[in-house]
Amino acid sequence: MKNFNKTNVGNDARTELHDTLQLTGAEISVNNLPAGASNPFVHYHKKNEEIYFITNGKGKAVIDGEAVELTAGDWLRISPAGRRQFFAAADEGISYVCIQVKENSLEEYTADDAAIEK
Repeated sequence: MKNFNKTNVGNDARTELHDTLQLTGAEISVNNLPAGASNPFVHYHKKNEEIYFITNGKGKAVIDGEAVELTAGDWLRISPAGRRQFFAAADEGISYVCIQVKENSLEEYTADDAAIEK
């Protein structure tokens, strides 16, 4: 059994990685919206918060009716209950990674969860 999985993601509109990478604690998707496009629905989650990293382009997220402008380099966290929808700018597409994890599930991180071999 390998201790890792690797994949390559192209420029599809949406790629979910849970099956490809055999994820057990998070869902990750890679998303690309062309200029003027949007997600076709408003959604929220029952248990999972979402963390978004804008990798390229610009656009906005509408969260609970509030428009949040987004550009490459931005990070955004949305609680499960936040109603959200994403839009690319009229003149430029937007690409982003979405990481979905169970809210309040992080117990240890970085140095606290690492073990250094001697």
